[in-house]
Order: sequence, then C-alpha cells, then structure tokens
Amino acid sequence: MVNHDGDFQSLTIPTPARIFAASRRVPVSDRRHRAAENIFRLRTFPPEARGANVPPIHEQQGNSDVAEIILVRHGQANAQATDEASYDRLSDLGRQQAGWLGAHMRDTNPHFDRVLTGTLSRQADTARGMGYDITAQDPRLNELSYFALAHALEEQHGIPAPRDATEFATHLPQVIDHWTRDRLEGIPERFDTFAARITEALDEACHTPGRTLIVTSGGVIGMALRHTLGLENGGMAKVMLQIMNSSVHRLEYVHDMLMLGAFNATPHLDRPDRAHARTFV
Repeated sequence: MVNHDGDFQSLTIPTPARIFAASRRVPVSDRRHRAAENIFRLRTFPPEARGANVPPIHEQQGNSDVAEIILVRHGQANAQATDEASYDRLSDLGRQQAGWLGAHMRDTNPHFDRVLTGTLSRQADTARGMGYDITAQDPRLNELSYFALAHALEEQHGIPAPRDATEFATHLPQVIDHWTRDRLEGIPERFDTFAARITEALDEACHTPGRTLIVTSGGVIGMALRHTLGLENGGMAKVMLQIMNSSVHRLEYVHDMLMLGAFNATPHLDRPDRAHARTFV
C-alpha cells in the first residue's frame, strides 16, 4: 500500500482481535477526529467540477512552478470531406460546440497564461469561438494527414477508405498500424516525425509554468496521451477513436512527471438537450 507521503509499505491484514485491541488504546475523541479526516480525504469534487473545472494544479500543490496543460479537440469539422483542405472548416455544430465550451470555462476557471493552436483553420476557429485570443500558432500542433494516409493504404495495400463511422472504427487502427511500422510510401510525414514534433511541443509546455490551453486535433491528443501514459501504438489508436469534438483533456507536470488529470471531458455537453452535440467526426 501507499502512505500519505507517497511511500510504499508492506500490507498487513489485521485480525478482528487486533483491530479491537488497537481501538481500545485510542481515545474516543481521537477516533472521531480520524474518522472525520478519512471522510474528508474521500470527498470528491461536485458534478460541476468535472473535467477541466478543478483547482489549478499549482494551487493544489502550493507550487507556482508546475505546469497545467489543457488540451481541447476542435469542434466538429466538415464530416463529408474527402480531403484535408475541405475537411479543415468547422460545421455549424462545431462552432456551437466551441461557444458552449467557452461559456463553461468562463463560468468556472477561465484564466490561461497562454493559448496555443496549430495553424489549421478548425483549430484556430475553435479557440476564437471559445472566446480566447491566440498567443501563438504552432505547426507542430497540426493534425496527422489522415486522408493522405488512407489513400496510401488503399493504393499500396488494397484496404479501402471507410464509408461510415463503423468502418472508420476499424480503418483508423489499420492506418495507424501501417504508418507506425513504416509500411506506407509517398506520404506527407513519417510517423516518427509526427511523434517527435508533438513530443517536443508538449515538453516545451511542460517546462513553461502556469496554465496552457492547447486547441488542437484528435491525433495530436492521442499522441500526447501515448507520451504521457506510455501507450503502445495500438492503444493510442483506440484512444484516438474515443476523443470527442470539443472534448477537454488535462495534463499536469509536477515532480518532474507528466500525469493525466482528465480525459475526454465534455461538461458543456452534459445537458440532455445537447446529446446530439456529442460527436466524434
């Protein structure tokens, strides 16, 4: 087991006799105090504090030198697109998702020390739709070239592009598998290059104290979680399939470690009348 200082201790299972004997040696008032402390430790944040809406990590740790990184996937883009250029624009629903998320953040924990996006229109338009001024646009935060990868997969390995969401759920892991094993030729970017640029951008954010908002894309977030959690490439593909439009993901860099604080939170879409807005593509 782990004690309150974070140290590992061996686990001893007490017998009922030992528990009773130990309790007799502790005054009643102390036992009540300890019980109250245990209840406090078990207390969780209320429903409205889910996802990104928790105290900044530097307030929790009492240290202003730690970094908190909030990753947001862009709102829904042009789901009918068949190439990168036509996909790179928000749908009407995507703009609405961005507005709802911005309103939620303004009502909860709106301050960021910097706001970063890639250079793609859907990323920048989501950040602006949330009501934030962009500090910098960094091409390292751009999405992988899915349509080019899918075309290469079909042309070189005979695996056709998906026609619907069900086929996409099977197709994306196949794309990632061939890409990571360097089995696709004539593509815009090798997997190792994609991984390196995102890891580099993330490491820079980790060593920049304060709160950073990064509005980016699902593949970038999937790679960030792969880096954070040490996922295999197959696990990364499964994570990418679950990342919803306008979802919030929180990373915390503290004690020289990057840790996951929240994944795929959509508190701005929790209302029943917004169920239609919980989209993946």
